[in-house]
Amino acid sequence: MRLGRILGGLKTSRWTARTWRRVFVTSAVIFVLFCMATARLIVWPAQGMPSRVDAIVMLAGPGERLPVALRLAREHRAPVLVVSQGQHGYGGPCPPSTPGVKLICFEPDPGDTRGEAEFAGRLAKQYHWSSIVLVTGPQQDTRARIWMERCFDGSVYVVTGSLPLGSWPYQIAYEWGALAKALIMQRSC
Repeated sequence: MRLGRILGGLKTSRWTARTWRRVFVTSAVIFVLFCMATARLIVWPAQGMPSRVDAIVMLAGPGERLPVALRLAREHRAPVLVVSQGQHGYGGPCPPSTPGVKLICFEPDPGDTRGEAEFAGRLAKQYHWSSIVLVTGPQQDTRARIWMERCFDGSVYVVTGSLPLGSWPYQIAYEWGALAKALIMQRSC
């Protein structure tokens, strides 16, 4: 009887060790997949644009967005520059206009990426745009593209400005939450 308990205990500890090994391997695989998804969707998203589009739309948020948007306008990559001064705007007034480029500054309602996409979508209908480039931070690229594609039927391209290194931990956590919200809770324009 006693030997049975000892052998039964050995089987339980082997099973426990095997279970823990599976849990560890599964957790490691999930962690690696999460890191790969974070790298692809938030840190280094695909970006680029053709030589010309109908409008440049700069979204509000952290990072060096305004210099990128103004450079694209100075290069006459679009006849219109739209600048969001939303709740996380770049912190200044409407920037100076570029000769030959129409400047539109706005306060989105609601004051978030969704509100910015809704406003840009209305402008696109009004002006008959077929292509736009979003200027945003790399962390917001995927979510901004999702929102714009819901609110605008044309081609959406993204160009990003840089983000300070110290901002990344918070921005990654924020973007995963905001991306989940956009995909699960707010599914329409």
